[in-house]
Amino acid sequence: MSKNFILAIDGPAGAGKSTIAKKVAKELSFAYLDTGAMYRAVTLKVLEEGGGFTPEKAADAAGRIRITFRQEKDANHVFMDGRDVSEDIRSAEVTGLVSKVAAVHDVRTAMVAQQRLMGQDTDVVLDGRDIGTVVFPNADLKIFLTASAKERARRRGLELEAKGQKVDYEKLQKEIEERDRQDASRADSPLKQADDAVLLDTSDMDIPQVTKTILEMVEQKRK
Repeated sequence: MSKNFILAIDGPAGAGKSTIAKKVAKELSFAYLDTGAMYRAVTLKVLEEGGGFTPEKAADAAGRIRITFRQEKDANHVFMDGRDVSEDIRSAEVTGLVSKVAAVHDVRTAMVAQQRLMGQDTDVVLDGRDIGTVVFPNADLKIFLTASAKERARRRGLELEAKGQKVDYEKLQKEIEERDRQDASRADSPLKQADDAVLLDTSDMDIPQVTKTILEMVEQKRK
């Protein structure tokens, strides 16, 4: 076991990885690294620089971007080149393009290098698509967090409705299923469960139940 504890949480879009990872990290007093937010930040940079998406533009942006995280008032804020983009990276425009950006080899190489540096010297919780398979294959505990596409669409829809947005749940489910297909079929670091990861289906679990289950796994692993 490494001198610092690394908890890797992977899974498909909308599975609640970030929500759970944040709560687990807080309970354990671990650092939290939202790797999905990093790919969203690169996507935002590509969009803001204009001219449309190309793999070359995405790779160039990833090579220049500086991404940092800061905990403020119980919220994990994402900074792109010194600017707080925590809200901007959650836009529908970013969500619609992020899978293509994340599939670019040079983008993933740049982000993985940053992630490994961030996770070197501290107890850390990371969530994403390839943490346990690529970024930290020797993580102390790997969890593959998932839920049915219908349940993930329901959860995401409630979040959007809470922000005053109108939701077409059938369309939202189809978008999630397409995102799954893109993430699982990409050539570079596809979404898949690591051989030694624990599968945790949260379709019939609430946030406190999932958090408690993972905390118990960590406690068992650290003994």
